[in-house]
Parts: sequence; C-alpha cells; structure tokens
Amino acid sequence: MKKTKERLWNGNYCKAMVGNFMLFFSFYILTPLLPIYLDKQFAADKDVMGLVLSGYVVAALVVRPFSGFIVDAFDRKKVLLICFFVFFILFTGYIGAGTLLLFAIVRTMHGLPFGAVTVANSTMAIDVLPSSRRNEGIGFYGLSNNLAMAFAPSVGIWIYHATDNFQLLFWIALVTALAGFIAVATIKAPKREYKREKQPLSLDRFFLTRGWLLAVNIICFSICWGIMSNYVAIYGAEVLGITDGTGLFFMILSAGLFLSRIQGSKALAKGKITENAALGVILSLVGYTLFASVELPWAYYLSAAFIGLGNGHMFPAFLNMFIKLARNDQRGTANSSILTAWDLGMGLGIVAGGFLLEYISYSAAFWGAAVMQLAGTLLFYLFSRNFFSSRRLD
Repeated sequence: MKKTKERLWNGNYCKAMVGNFMLFFSFYILTPLLPIYLDKQFAADKDVMGLVLSGYVVAALVVRPFSGFIVDAFDRKKVLLICFFVFFILFTGYIGAGTLLLFAIVRTMHGLPFGAVTVANSTMAIDVLPSSRRNEGIGFYGLSNNLAMAFAPSVGIWIYHATDNFQLLFWIALVTALAGFIAVATIKAPKREYKREKQPLSLDRFFLTRGWLLAVNIICFSICWGIMSNYVAIYGAEVLGITDGTGLFFMILSAGLFLSRIQGSKALAKGKITENAALGVILSLVGYTLFASVELPWAYYLSAAFIGLGNGHMFPAFLNMFIKLARNDQRGTANSSILTAWDLGMGLGIVAGGFLLEYISYSAAFWGAAVMQLAGTLLFYLFSRNFFSSRRLD
C-alpha cells in the first residue's frame, strides 16, 4: 500500500512564510535609500553613514547566539511575538528621529529584534513542517527572504522617486511589519515539552558546537558575499561605467536564488543534502571567479546569475545540515549558529574588502573573494561532507 505524502503547504507554514516575507520586505524597502536620507536630512559624511548603517549588523550578530538559546529554552510562540512586536514598533523611531545620533541609536537597536526574529520565525517554520518534508520545506522557506530582498528595494526606490517623501516610506515599512506580526500571531504552534530543571551553562547552549566545521565553511562563503554585495555598485560605476545597473545586477542575482531554491528543494526532498551543497559551492566559485577575472559588463551580469544560483543551492543545504546535527531541543541554536557564522563572515568581508579597495585595488578585493570561495569549496569537498555524514543525528 502506497504511503500518503504529508502536506507541505499547511496553514501554519504559510503564515510563517508570509511573516518572514513581511519582515524582510519592511526592512529592505528602506535599506538602499537610507544613505540618501542621511545625506539629505543630516548632511552626514560617507564614513559616518557607514558607521550608522552598520550598527544593526553588529547588534544582530551579538543577539543571535542568545536568541537561539532563548527560542529553545522558552515558549517559541511567545518569544516570536515579543521580538516581532519590538521589531515592528521600532519603525516609529525612524519617523521621530530628529538628530543623527538618535537615528543611529534607533538603527542599532533595530538590529536586536531583527536578529532574534529571523531565528525565532525560521525555527517556528521548522516546527510546523511535517518531519518527512522538512528538508524540502526549509529550502522553500528561504524563498520568502529572496522575494522580499528582490522586490523591496525596487519598490522603495520607485516610491521615493515618485513622491520624494521618506516619511511615507517609513510608514509603509511600519504597516508592512505590522502585517507580518499579525500573520505570525495566528500560527498554531505545536506543543513542546519544556525541561524546567536547571542545566549547567555551556557553549553548546548558545552555539551548536557539533557543527563547528560547517560554521567555518559558512564564514568562508559569507566573506565572499560581504565583499561582493557591499562594493559591487561602486565597482560598476567607477570601473565599468555602469551607473544605473546595480538594480539589474541584484534582480539577476535574486532570480538565480529563486530558481535554484525551487530546483534544489526537489533534491532536498529526496535527501540529497550534500549533493545540493556541492553543486552550490561550485556554481558560486564560477561566479566569483568570473566577476574577478573579466572586467566587462557581460561578465558583471553573468556572474550575478552564477552567484545567485550557487547560493540558492548552498545555503538551504547547509541549514539542513545544521538542523540534522542538532537535537530536537536545539533547533533554535542550530538556526542561530548558521546565521551567526554568516553575520561574522559578512562583517569580515566588509572590513577586508574596504581595506583592499583603499590600499590595493578592486581587482585585489574581488580576487580575494574568489580565493575565499575556492578555500571554502576545498574545505567542503575534503572535510565538511564527511564531517556532516559522521555526526548527523537522524
């Protein structure tokens, strides 16, 4: 008798995806326009802009290990709602910030709930997925991030050019975040057993130590992303003479992410986790190498497709690997661990890329990204695959 396939697209999972889409949409509708706002509203210098805008990354990096522990130790639905509400209400700070210092404080504070909500909501999505379709569901869940990050900046730029009104954008972000909060508030979370006895404090309660090598691998890959994503616009303008093509670059990148997530989810559903990751790291390596080696517009855009396809295969596979190295009561820790590793690599990439650009050249910065991708690829093929296979708990 043929076994009935469990339903993937259940109502709770869809609500988690809608909430995640609204979360990222509300955040990224402002991201490309905040430098313009800081220049017009406060006449901020570029180095000051960098400090102000990077505050949320530091805050998210600090809070994520603790948010993983909190999500595992307490009621996940309550943690999710509290963090999402704080994330929503802080958008009022942008509306009321009358000085650059106050704006910087609000932006940095916003990173705290953003880092926590991304962990809590992704963990909730995993909880409401049927176990037989968890691999596939994790892959599809990331589409909500990709769609929001693809469309939100374009929508924000269009609204700004049509209205020249930043206050309207802040209100749209506020309302969108509220819609996301309402979506996750209606999720019916599964009941969990909570261990009330006191447990000794250990690193494993804040970071999934069983996955340390996978975390190192993720840091390698996110360093590349940090270099490329932060300096691609200025590179296109100053080296290739592309002044209005950054939006197209990220649209192609997002299309690659979208397509590979859909195709990769089929492979993940069949249990082909390491195979999916292996394909992703190779595609990304091709993209970063092409970006660094050919200073022509066609290579600029084609590399975006390869990098998007590669990351779309790679990241869901690594997330699945982290989850499969964790006990059921460590899902939040597993989520926060991969995101912490990603944030750390991103930060290192931004700093390293800026140093290489300032003191050597664009070529040195992007070849640095390609070399780090190669190092991560070799690490995965030579060590991480076997590391995962020998430690997985399912």
